[in-house]
Amino acid sequence: MTDPPPQDQSPTPGKPFLYVVVCACGVAGDVGKLIDAAHERQWNIGVVATPQALGFLDEQAIRRRTGYPIRSAWRTPSEVRPLPPADAIAVAPASFNTINKWAAGIADTLALGILCEAYGMNIPVAALPYLNSAQAAHPAYGQSLDRLRAMGVLLGSYEPHKPKSGGGAERFPWEEALDLVELQLRRGA
Repeated sequence: MTDPPPQDQSPTPGKPFLYVVVCACGVAGDVGKLIDAAHERQWNIGVVATPQALGFLDEQAIRRRTGYPIRSAWRTPSEVRPLPPADAIAVAPASFNTINKWAAGIADTLALGILCEAYGMNIPVAALPYLNSAQAAHPAYGQSLDRLRAMGVLLGSYEPHKPKSGGGAERFPWEEALDLVELQLRRGA
């Protein structure tokens, strides 16, 4: 797959703006699949990565695809905001760590800060967890999912893979993130 030409830094008028929050997971490097699908559905896109996710991503390819740099660190008050405000947020892939911190209200990274604020700003959010079944068995995980659902977050259908298998990349449902945020927008989240 070849990268599309760079886009203008300003969003296309009339197109909603989607933040794609990427966590450090084995499938993170495939986020281009979500970016391409979002473009096909007429979204402007900006990527926000957890600091650990940066090692999984091709920053130049993402910038070419979206027209924006990947955000990962806080900006100073004097710096210009590199992304327009989000109309919706897709967390894909969503790691065990991010899900639990987000549900607990921990905002120790830019990605988590954005996710924690989204609730109070009534921004539709969908999350596609990607983790193994041993992590999913931890009691905190189920409690975190319950809290996120209570906050209005729609969760994807991916079933956790076996531990130490690195599996599931071929069945990770990237486009489901778009289906879920679009459903929320239609409902008037």
